[in-house]
Amino acid sequence: MNLTTSYMGITLKNPIIVGSSKLTSTFDSLKKCIDQGAGAIVLKSLFEEQLLTDSDRLIEKDAKYFWYPEAVDYINTYSKAYGIREHLDLIEKIKAYSDTPIIVSVNCVTAKEWPQFAKYFEEAGADGIELNISIFPFDSKIESLVLEDAYVEIVREVKKNVSIPISVKLGSYFTNPNRITKRLVKAGAKGIVLFNRFYRPDIDIDTQTVVDDNFLSSPQELSQSLRWVSILSPKLDCDISASTGIHDFNGLVKQLLAGAEAVQLCSALYNKGIGYIDTL
Repeated sequence: MNLTTSYMGITLKNPIIVGSSKLTSTFDSLKKCIDQGAGAIVLKSLFEEQLLTDSDRLIEKDAKYFWYPEAVDYINTYSKAYGIREHLDLIEKIKAYSDTPIIVSVNCVTAKEWPQFAKYFEEAGADGIELNISIFPFDSKIESLVLEDAYVEIVREVKKNVSIPISVKLGSYFTNPNRITKRLVKAGAKGIVLFNRFYRPDIDIDTQTVVDDNFLSSPQELSQSLRWVSILSPKLDCDISASTGIHDFNGLVKQLLAGAEAVQLCSALYNKGIGYIDTL
């Protein structure tokens, strides 16, 4: 049985990619993913501030990462000193263990200065870079096109510094996904990940407090990404990885039938364990 696929020009032995999360933050956990048959792995995101050794800005001054679960986790559990050196060491160590493709994830909001550090990921052995761009329209004076332009500029700047392929993990809140994805591909993106799942707070009406533990997706969330994978896959000159709501083989196969080259799993592995990769 041949499950081989190609994503961003990278050969994967199967279309299952372990998405960026705590599950992809340590060597032992990465090793488990590889041993269970993962086709590729996206490392836990580094933040733009970490690359610039300015992590105070994220925690104390900026709300722009608020809707990202990984940002909440970073604030609560990551040392401010944790930066690019530890990430590079992890890449080198896991690549020495296996030839399974490793994709670096960077959570970013600007194209200023940090893209020059992307070359170090390539030198350490990373097979690709996933840009988790998180620009939110908190300012009502900012035009939508300005936000799109910022996404495109980030891809261009990173592309200047690396030869390994770049993907962009997008949220679903774009007026015209057809337009922004085509612009990103033209700027140099070889892959588009649909979609990023944002932090989803709720309200407990009895205690009148914010409930902030809704980090995992549900199978019911599959339909949104499935719709846009099917719409965009025949139109884009790049590969698509489907994300969010994929909890069993049915969801996985649906995304492939819709036109995705690969799928990213996260919540399903939290719920059922890393061994579920082999089952799928």
